[in-house]
Amino acid sequence: MNIVFATDVSIEKIIGGAERVLFEQSTRLAARGHCVRLITRRLPEHQADRETIRGVEEVRCAFEPEGGLRSIAKTWMQAGRHLERLHELMPIDCLNIHQPLTAFGLISQAAALGIRSVYTCHSLSAEEYLSRQTGCGTDGRLMRRVHAEGRNWIEGRVLRRCDRIVALSRYTQEKLRRVHGISNDRVEIVPGGADLARFQPASDKAAARKELAIPENRFVLLTVRNLVPRMGLDRLVLAMQAAAMKIPQIFLVIGGHGPLRDELQALVNHLGLQNHVRMAGFIPEDTLACYYQMADLFVLPSLDLEGFGMVTLEALACGLPVLGTPVGGMREILTRWDGRFLLSDSRSETLAQGIIECHRRLDVRAGEAAEISRSCREFVERHYSWDRNVAALESILAGVRRPPLEPRIVLRAGEARH
Repeated sequence: MNIVFATDVSIEKIIGGAERVLFEQSTRLAARGHCVRLITRRLPEHQADRETIRGVEEVRCAFEPEGGLRSIAKTWMQAGRHLERLHELMPIDCLNIHQPLTAFGLISQAAALGIRSVYTCHSLSAEEYLSRQTGCGTDGRLMRRVHAEGRNWIEGRVLRRCDRIVALSRYTQEKLRRVHGISNDRVEIVPGGADLARFQPASDKAAARKELAIPENRFVLLTVRNLVPRMGLDRLVLAMQAAAMKIPQIFLVIGGHGPLRDELQALVNHLGLQNHVRMAGFIPEDTLACYYQMADLFVLPSLDLEGFGMVTLEALACGLPVLGTPVGGMREILTRWDGRFLLSDSRSETLAQGIIECHRRLDVRAGEAAEISRSCREFVERHYSWDRNVAALESILAGVRRPPLEPRIVLRAGEARH
């Protein structure tokens, strides 16, 4: 098939779950022999308008983050032109949309060209936008609301023009029904995955800790998050104060960057937890697996909008148990794996008690830690490989692909069509 992805992010650098899903799906479809192109926005870090990444050609539209409506309209016009040119070069079988803003500029044109479309929903655009905003002030709140309403309207228009919709979880499927009125029979649930070759259990946890300069004789917690309010990281730091009183050797590594970094570090200092919490900053892709492998427990203290939780699967694939709040798609994964690791709520007191209980359960002297680690890996192998995800997506795209043109039949004089 000739497949075009329309998205607002880039696969040049993986900085979050949206980029991870897009990268894995597009590059693995290309590896299966499909022709895969990607239309997105040109971000400030991009050096060129086009780039081929692992067999996928990424085509970038002009975009100015602070350019206002005029800049967005320019992006839309370029996206439409790119789609038309790609279709002229080789008729496009299917358009797979991953975020709505860039796609708004080409969805109508795709329909006019007879190109069928599938929407892969990670999370709702307006909710994701609002979750990343910080600051206060009446004017600021008003403009955020205007932007959010605009995103919601655009997303709804794009969704309704698509032939099929894919969600990563039942949680997201329900959001689509409640916010945009999308009936469940239009939505196919295709869970995300983990790279089973890359994310594997540690062969030597002590060596992994040495490589990352992590203290060896500590009970190490890990979380990897964007440092924004909805991730609940302030509650996790507060929980560490209570947990440290029961587990003196506890040590938390917070990986990620974002607007709350200084605020979180100030909270660590205020609580006197400098010997128990390390802000590790953004964790590059080439060291991410090593971080999972050196830890004893992964903690997800999310407050809202956890549409799926890709890091949950990556941690489990490394044999690392995950303690999480009952938010979004995380509830679906952890309930399916081991409900004992699903917290009842996201309060700091609940987090602290959950961490203390996990420490008891994972104490190597109890003999349960090795069995739990094996169950983590086996669970992901059975249910959440990228091969399984991409095969399901491939089937959906093939099901809505542009029908082949009927062959033209030229009749000679006196012949009749049968």
